[in-house]
Amino acid sequence: MSDEVKKIMSHLEEHAQKAIVHLEHELAKVRAGKANPQILESIHVDYYGTSTPLFQVANVNTPDARTLVIQPWEKSMLQVIEKAIQAANLGFNPQNDGTIIRINIPPLTEERRKELVKKTRQEGEHAKVGIRNMRREALESIKKQQKAGLPEDVAKDAEHKVQHTIDEYIKKVDKHLEAKEKEIMTV
Repeated sequence: MSDEVKKIMSHLEEHAQKAIVHLEHELAKVRAGKANPQILESIHVDYYGTSTPLFQVANVNTPDARTLVIQPWEKSMLQVIEKAIQAANLGFNPQNDGTIIRINIPPLTEERRKELVKKTRQEGEHAKVGIRNMRREALESIKKQQKAGLPEDVAKDAEHKVQHTIDEYIKKVDKHLEAKEKEIMTV
């Protein structure tokens, strides 16, 4: 395998892996009826005039499967955090007891579970489209190398390797989706 083909394959692997990591990150945000601190990842609070991620002003813990506990490092942040959670419109009703904020995660209805599965599949499709776009780019790069003098048999071998790599990453996406769907549909 020529150095250029190795670079193409390395680039493909790197970007496909990033697509998988991004998918995992997006799937973690989809709540499956269990308390998960990542649900609150998108929340920013006004910290002395600066929009700051919630995780930089408080600890977020899960004492049990249905509860999130937010403990701000400064007591003055309690109401600011509570308002930010309500403004985020995540469907939670935070309870402020003066020292911590407690969020009880309600169990999901069957209809809501189906919506979440649909959203999960959309995220998976986005990942697959990204991976397929990488395949197209890799194949175009191989064709350019072939025009620049890369032997045809080496080019064909590289194209097969690209397809094999893409197939492996598509299978990984499907496994992630399958696991998340099972998690969402488990009552």
